[in-house]
Amino acid sequence: MRILWLKTELLHPVDKGGKIRTFHMLKELKREHHVTYLTLDDGSGAVDAAACAAEYCHELVRVEHRTRPKFSAGFYGELAANLVSPLPYFMKKYESAGMRREIVRLVAGDKFDVVVCDFLQPSVNVPPGLPIAAVLFQHNVEAMIWKRHYEVQPNPLKKTYLYGQWRKSFAYERAACRRFDAVVAVSREDAETMRNDYGVERVADVPTGVDTEYFRPGAHNNNNNGGDDNNNGGDNNNGARRAAHNLVFTGSMDWLPNEDAIQYFTREIMPLVKERVPDATLTVVGRNPYASLIELSKRDSSVIVTGRVEDVRPYMDAAAAYVVPIRVGGGTRLKIYEAMAMEQPIVSTTVGAEGLPVRDGSHLLLADTPQDFAAAVVRVLTDKSLAAALGASAARLVREEFGWGRVAASFAEICAEAVRRKEARSSNGV
Repeated sequence: MRILWLKTELLHPVDKGGKIRTFHMLKELKREHHVTYLTLDDGSGAVDAAACAAEYCHELVRVEHRTRPKFSAGFYGELAANLVSPLPYFMKKYESAGMRREIVRLVAGDKFDVVVCDFLQPSVNVPPGLPIAAVLFQHNVEAMIWKRHYEVQPNPLKKTYLYGQWRKSFAYERAACRRFDAVVAVSREDAETMRNDYGVERVADVPTGVDTEYFRPGAHNNNNNGGDDNNNGGDNNNGARRAAHNLVFTGSMDWLPNEDAIQYFTREIMPLVKERVPDATLTVVGRNPYASLIELSKRDSSVIVTGRVEDVRPYMDAAAAYVVPIRVGGGTRLKIYEAMAMEQPIVSTTVGAEGLPVRDGSHLLLADTPQDFAAAVVRVLTDKSLAAALGASAARLVREEFGWGRVAASFAEICAEAVRRKEARSSNGV
């Protein structure tokens, strides 16, 4: 197939879940299909981001686009102006006449079989009535994220604003999903939500994948990043490397669900953990940590904040357990698959593990109150046999079922079916 892939950012640095999922999907698709990557470019990518695009596409087309920096005067002005817009802010900020023109130009050249809109945001620039198949790749149910933000927000003024964003998101997302030839979700639960709440008939799900060679205990110490070929999911003497009572969380800290998760953990869960395990520590690994978290780390030596790192694996290897205290979100949490492949014992909320084929007590521990979460953390910190068993079981699951090659093949077949349906309708004059 000839694929026109739409995105709102260059992928390098590949340092957050959505980028990671797209990067590996495209690398696999590029082996069998021709990929043109059309993206907005706000200049925030790596210096070599354009050159590195050759890793995942055959052609790169960039459209210059500027968004207001968070917390600037212009940013708050846009938030205020958005009160009277029918679009939610996270969609409005990506409107681009230039991108729309490029889509029309490229499709008119009769070079492509299918357009793939990666995340909901680029869809605001996709004109109606395209002559070729159009597929929407939904990493999340975006309206669900805003609904959960609204539900957990204690500030009345912010709660009112978030309620408006949720309602706008629901209306836009519902309409957008219904105008594409096919929608791809990243979990069965998300697919069902879109089918039931949005009335979408042509929605399928593909699982999230993980690079199971890259994410292995000790792999960062090997030149080939491949880990120990004889490691089949056992403990691999991880206890010798791992700090006895260190917890780790990885994720971009400029993504609101991650920020909420760490605020929740440090405020409501960590104090309960330290009552039982006084020397427990938390390492937060991810770009752009919010200001109050940095201040907390200066006051409290048990909270370590790294900011952006080149490689998360050493921090995961050095931890005794991996925590996912997420209360807000949708899609699937790529971070959990990575932690599973690293043989980490994981404690997560139900929302944090939503959409993943994991079993509580077998692959990880699930807990949804501060008390239950803290108790589960204490269990894995103090019971090495339990921690090792959870890590080994989780690693076996991802290595057997969730390599990227299989995931990309499923995605490509969904796109091919959308192309066949579109061609059939065109030949029948529909």
